[in-house]
Amino acid sequence: MSAATDTKTIEPFVISREFDAPRDLLFACFTDPEHMKRWWGPKGFKVLHSKMDLKPGGTYHYGLEAPNGSSMWGRFVYREIEAPKRIVLVGSFSDASCGLTRHPLNASWPLEMLSIFTFEEVGKKRSRLTVSWAPINESDEERAAFEAGRGSMQQGWTGTLDQLEAYLATFARP
Repeated sequence: MSAATDTKTIEPFVISREFDAPRDLLFACFTDPEHMKRWWGPKGFKVLHSKMDLKPGGTYHYGLEAPNGSSMWGRFVYREIEAPKRIVLVGSFSDASCGLTRHPLNASWPLEMLSIFTFEEVGKKRSRLTVSWAPINESDEERAAFEAGRGSMQQGWTGTLDQLEAYLATFARP
């Protein structure tokens, strides 16, 4: 832990949304690389690479293509998987070889983020996803970048969840 983490508690960024989909399907959209290919990432981005080893200590490595043609890579390192209720992971930017890298547009962005995804039933055919996101082992500079970035996190996650919602809408509803 850094001194910043030892002395200050950072408030996580939290976003939640309900979906017209059963919890098992919503959970599968986060745990099957074929599902992830069809919706993951900011609005307008296309998934180029999606490889998953879904187990504690395993990784999800993905590559995205931006609308301008540039590529961006990321990875998850799974800590906990409690199907179909919860996933805990450490997320970061990466390179094409799954190595840890800095944010391509903000060198002050936290190197690693603790992400907690919770999946709740809201009736038989409806579910709620809550994402909690906070830097870990962050420096004071990374903490400041995280705090300053809350508006862009809201925008980015909203776009990503919009894509998930559109993807879920492609499944037939009885």
